[in-house]
Amino acid sequence: MKMSDLVAQYIIRMLDETGGNAEIQRNELAGLLGCVPSQINYVITSRFTPEQGYIVESRRGGGGYIRITRVTTDRREAMMHIVSSIGDSLSETTAGHILLTLARQQMIEEYEYNLMSAAVSDKAYACVDQSVRDRLRAAVLKNMLITHIMMK
Repeated sequence: MKMSDLVAQYIIRMLDETGGNAEIQRNELAGLLGCVPSQINYVITSRFTPEQGYIVESRRGGGGYIRITRVTTDRREAMMHIVSSIGDSLSETTAGHILLTLARQQMIEEYEYNLMSAAVSDKAYACVDQSVRDRLRAAVLKNMLITHIMMK
């Protein structure tokens, strides 16, 4: 397992144990997990984003910390926030992260996750010119999520 996966799992476990709020001291966590502090930064900036349902605050200095809060809002409101955060263009990787977050937070079911993942994969857009692929993917994912919201 990659170090970044271990760091992410550790932070998620902390969030689960503390009701969705965790305060982390970067150097302390790096020492505990046997990695460099920049690895902690990388994991936090790539896996604990607003699109993935987290708010990250940091305070620098001697008593500095990184506070991660799992956002818990109304499902419909959270889904609309995600739709509005997608923008006009979306890579396959980012689309996958969004869908995985929705599945982990049980906002979509496994069956829906699999269907939507297939619909936003590069394989589905193989016959589409590369220059429009990410724009088309964003439009398709937004439409699927809005339809999901309306059906629930």
